[in-house]
Amino acid sequence: MKRQPIMDFTAHMTRLCQDVCERLEVFQHICMDQVAVTFAQSKTPGIYGTQAKLTPMRFEEGSLTTTRRGRTWTVQRFYLGKREMLYILTFYLPRYQNNTFREKMITVLHELYHISPYFDGDIRRFDGRYHAHSASQKEYDRLMERYVDEYLQLTPPRELYAFLEHDFRSLIKHHGNVVGHKLPIPKLIPIEDDRRLA
Repeated sequence: MKRQPIMDFTAHMTRLCQDVCERLEVFQHICMDQVAVTFAQSKTPGIYGTQAKLTPMRFEEGSLTTTRRGRTWTVQRFYLGKREMLYILTFYLPRYQNNTFREKMITVLHELYHISPYFDGDIRRFDGRYHAHSASQKEYDRLMERYVDEYLQLTPPRELYAFLEHDFRSLIKHHGNVVGHKLPIPKLIPIEDDRRLA
């Protein structure tokens, strides 16, 4: 069997996310040009643990600053070319890739749904104490399952999501190597130190 070219995981995932955001109305506020898709190495073996995470690059209501314990902070800002990133979407490999296809799709939509409907760099906030996932994590996950079914019923091109049908070892076997973008975790910066804001 002929080996395929080296696989750029983050490029594949970006194209999939773009298609999801174009096809499903609930995600059409998202501009993937300002979402940096990255990967990080999972520190423990197996499929259990954090699969992916969304890092917002703004605070509540899109603010560049927040106050904690009486001190004002901002967050380190990232640019790809001249475009500032409002979110960083990180997948943990190989853990994420070793899940079932359905679980991987649910994870993708789960993280995209965290993006604020205002696309202002903040997360989607629910009323009450559990502002990130609403009062019921199970209800949130069931909603994502429905969105996955809705997306697949729209018959997107299989080449967009075929890479999720393989586990990590299979990707390595087919491509020889899996590469992609990595970004450091953004740092909180005291607002007084304005030399580091740029």
